[in-house]
Amino acid sequence: MSHSDTFLSGLMVTRRDLLGAFAVAAMASAIPFGAHAQAAAPASGTAQAIADHFSGVTTMQGEFVQFGPRGEQTGGKFYIQRPGKLRFNYDDPSPMRVIADGKNVAIGNTKLKTWDLYPLSKTPLSLLLAQHIDLSAGMVKGVKEESDLTTIALGNNTVFGNSTITMMFDPKTYDLRQWTITDNQGKDTSVMIFNVKTGMQFDDRVFRVPYEAIPGTPQSRD
Repeated sequence: MSHSDTFLSGLMVTRRDLLGAFAVAAMASAIPFGAHAQAAAPASGTAQAIADHFSGVTTMQGEFVQFGPRGEQTGGKFYIQRPGKLRFNYDDPSPMRVIADGKNVAIGNTKLKTWDLYPLSKTPLSLLLAQHIDLSAGMVKGVKEESDLTTIALGNNTVFGNSTITMMFDPKTYDLRQWTITDNQGKDTSVMIFNVKTGMQFDDRVFRVPYEAIPGTPQSRD
C-alpha cells in the first residue's frame, strides 16, 4: 500500500497509539466506535442538532495534528469548504498535500512531484464534507452522548473497503474537535484540529487539483 493509500484508507493510527497520544479521558471514551460497530438507532435530537450545526458551517480553517502508526505525529494547516472541498498543507519536512475539489481527492508528494487521484464519493472524506449529515440514514454506525463529548460514527463502502469516520464534537458549543478514520482492517488515524475559524471566503485556487500534473487525466494530455 502506498503512502497515498494509507492516508485515505486508514490515516494509520492504532487505538493504543491514539490513547497514548491523547491523555484526555473525553477523547479516549470515543474510541470504541470502530469499523465493526453495529448500526445505531436514530440519533437523539441533540446529536442531530450537532450534525445540523456542523453541516451549516460552510467554510472553516485552522491547524491540525495527525497521529501516525508508530506514535509519530505530523501537523499543518487545513481548509474546508462545504460541500466536498478540503485542503491539507503539511508542515515541513513533510512533502504531502491533500486536496479535494468536490469531485476528486488528490494526494501529492511535492518532493517527488507525484499525485494520486481518487473519486471523492468513494472515500470516507465524503462523509465529513457532505452538504448535510442526516443521522437517520443507514450510514450511521453509532452515536454516543456524554456530558463532555458527543461522538458520531458514520460508515460507507469506499474504494478502500467498509470505512468508518468517527467525528467528535463539543456538546455545548457543537464544535468539531477531532475525527478518526477506521479502515476495514481496523486501523485508525486521527486528526485533531485547533485554532479553528469559520465563515471566511477562499480563493478558488485553494482547492484546485493540479490535473495537468496527474498522468491519465485529460488535462495532463493538453
